[in-house]
Amino acid sequence: MGENQAAEPPATTMERVGESAKNSQERAKLLRLEELNWDHSFVRELPGDPRTDSTPREVVGACYSKVSPSAKVGKPELVARSESVSELLDLDPAEFQRPDFPAIFSGAIPLVGGLPYAQCYGGQWFGMWAGQLGDGRGVTLGQLVNSRGERLDLQLKGAGKTPYTLQNADGLAALGGSIREFLGCEAMHGLGIPTVRALCLIATGELVYRDVFDDGNLKQEPGAIVCRVAPSLLRFGSFQIHAFRGGESLEIIRLLADYAIRHHFPHLEKTHKSEAPRNKYADLAVEVAERTASLVAGWQGVGFTHGALNTDNMSLLGLTIDYGPFGFLDAFDSNYTPNTVDLPGRKYRFANQPDACLWNVAQFTSTLSTAKLITEDEANQAVGRYGDKFMEEYRSIMTRKLGLPQYNEELVSKLLTNLSVDKVDYTNFFRLLSNVKAVVAAADLDEKDLLAPLRAVLLDIGPEREEAWISWVKSYIQELVAGGVPDEQRKATMDAVNPKYVLRNYLCQSAIDAAEQSDYDEVRRLLKVVQRPYDEQPGMEKYALLPPAWANRPGVSLVSSS
Repeated sequence: MGENQAAEPPATTMERVGESAKNSQERAKLLRLEELNWDHSFVRELPGDPRTDSTPREVVGACYSKVSPSAKVGKPELVARSESVSELLDLDPAEFQRPDFPAIFSGAIPLVGGLPYAQCYGGQWFGMWAGQLGDGRGVTLGQLVNSRGERLDLQLKGAGKTPYTLQNADGLAALGGSIREFLGCEAMHGLGIPTVRALCLIATGELVYRDVFDDGNLKQEPGAIVCRVAPSLLRFGSFQIHAFRGGESLEIIRLLADYAIRHHFPHLEKTHKSEAPRNKYADLAVEVAERTASLVAGWQGVGFTHGALNTDNMSLLGLTIDYGPFGFLDAFDSNYTPNTVDLPGRKYRFANQPDACLWNVAQFTSTLSTAKLITEDEANQAVGRYGDKFMEEYRSIMTRKLGLPQYNEELVSKLLTNLSVDKVDYTNFFRLLSNVKAVVAAADLDEKDLLAPLRAVLLDIGPEREEAWISWVKSYIQELVAGGVPDEQRKATMDAVNPKYVLRNYLCQSAIDAAEQSDYDEVRRLLKVVQRPYDEQPGMEKYALLPPAWANRPGVSLVSSS
């Protein structure tokens, strides 16, 4: 042993041996694709379509149709992957390097053990019943159970036609929209908001035609497929389609509700058996309402606008699902909508998301009522619980974003007004707000110094607006002083809930522009940034910059589903 080499304490040696053994065990648990633990409870326990062809048609009396991916695939290529999702699946990350991985996750080669199907559902589009919809371009490869007992559906989006493909649609997806979907899933997860996840993004090597601006002019784009992962892809519309059809189809609503409770809300079954008699379906309605309310409050907190809050895009589990037209607020605008189809009415604008989802919850409870699973009073209780839960969650979120000990309605109201009047960048404002100091004698400071921490986002404001902001900051500082939390501690707490990075549309577009030239590096860099949105990430500051002027052009700030 050298003279500068100290003997290692036995305890440390044992710790390292134990850690090495633990790591070896963890490595041993990682699976190859052929070893995934499939269960397929959805297909096994619910009624299916007797036909297995992909001919578009009305599918009655079934929750799904067994179909296989059929997208034309040339030379498929792995564009991006999420290793955190592979961990969720117990999948060895080395599997991403397999030569056949792109072919498997473009649907060109069947996934061993899978049992592919497309789900049947209906929905209301912008408040109007749209009839049967279903997975028109999504094929679920099957359901697996991981080592923690969690059920997970794997679905290929853009995998080709199914019985639910709309007339004149091709069942495919473009690379641009698929990049937005892939990054959107992982960005929302990074923000801590419930969401469908994305395992990988595959370029198919084929071209698709898309009406980018919904004006009848088709554009040729590269095709792609996203593999989405979620505990369940059940939607409000999964129940609604059977209520709409009535008759014998109403019994399917009960089967679906029982299935959902059994596999995704098992605590409701236990509560139902262990306590005084109660209606488990009413409890389901309440929990769906609460999860939806919490989800929407989370969206409002980070400035996320879904863009297409139709009932077929509402997850039964309270997950963000179907990233078509979506966007994060740049300049604060409560009327912001990213959806070209939602103009000029702006039904699903940012400010209207809570009410839009309340209406959707009412449609879901109405469906349970139609099937006589809950009474009208129980439906009303669930809808009422949505409103209460949303306000609880929203007030909690805004209180934490401001670093305050309790909610101050007047302070929040005046802040949102100021943000709107001056079109202040929502994300950057809250990130900078943690730099405001709690000083006892704010009135003794030079008033302009009060705004120093916020100058980077308070752009081009005149004397009158400057006075409005100074007044607000003074009131805010008074609240901070009353709270008594040390500045450094408060800053750390606020920075943990106010992201520095969000998936702005212009960042997506930059990655898409490069990817359409077969350069996927920007997609991968952006993925790494949005997976850690609350960290400073030295060297990545450009991803937090205000949008450039070109970001306001159609196709960037406003998009369609592709």
